[in-house]
Amino acid sequence: MNTIEKQPSEKSQIILRSLKEAVANALEKKRKLGQYAVVWEDNKLVYRGEDAPQIESK
Repeated sequence: MNTIEKQPSEKSQIILRSLKEAVANALEKKRKLGQYAVVWEDNKLVYRGEDAPQIESK
């Protein structure tokens, strides 16, 4: 597959900025409420927070 590298449009950049801000706000709210969050990191799910469940590695 051939891909072409080009700059995202201004509208796309605004949408991406809004999504990043929404996620940051949601994560901050969860942190303040003492809830854990599930994020994707290094090609796997990671539970973050003080009350996060402990998942055993296989």
